Amino acid sequence: MKSSLQWVARAAWLAPLLLVGLSAHQAKVAYDLHSTKVSGVDATAEVLEMKKGNRSDVTYDYASLRVTLPDGETLTRERLSLPHGLVPPLLDRETLQVRVRQGASIPIVITETIGPTPVVDTQMRIAGINGLMSLGAALLFGIGIWYWNRSLRRDGDPADRDVTEPDPDHPARQVVRS
Repeated sequence: MKSSLQWVARAAWLAPLLLVGLSAHQAKVAYDLHSTKVSGVDATAEVLEMKKGNRSDVTYDYASLRVTLPDGETLTRERLSLPHGLVPPLLDRETLQVRVRQGASIPIVITETIGPTPVVDTQMRIAGINGLMSLGAALLFGIGIWYWNRSLRRDGDPADRDVTEPDPDHPARQVVRS
């Protein structure tokens, strides 16, 4: 029969699996941004709203855009998430250069440049770095959990090793009287 510690050690494999899933998601986001950038149609978006938070630790900044496509169709995107550091240079702009790919999982990407770099390139880089960090964390957690499970399998629970009877002199067994 397995001890509860062994069940916890086995369940700990969920952490690296979750991190691998997060890494795969970030890779897909980077790919989707890239595919919309490469195969999308150039357009100019009207900025309906640009929200910049006052705290950099709460990074939910966004832009709401209305894009008129070359064929005359209008596409509106509410609350397009943007990294906090990219919003201040875009605050005073009334229009932004974008690429649109209808039907894509990420249909609008901002190609407006901040300095020499388009916003979408920065977003792809952030997603790629997040994916790599998640993959690295999954690897580190996986190695640690593998060693933990191996130790439990080989030597058993450290609390039970070579213990035949409770130690009466252990400090946890001392009764304090005042």
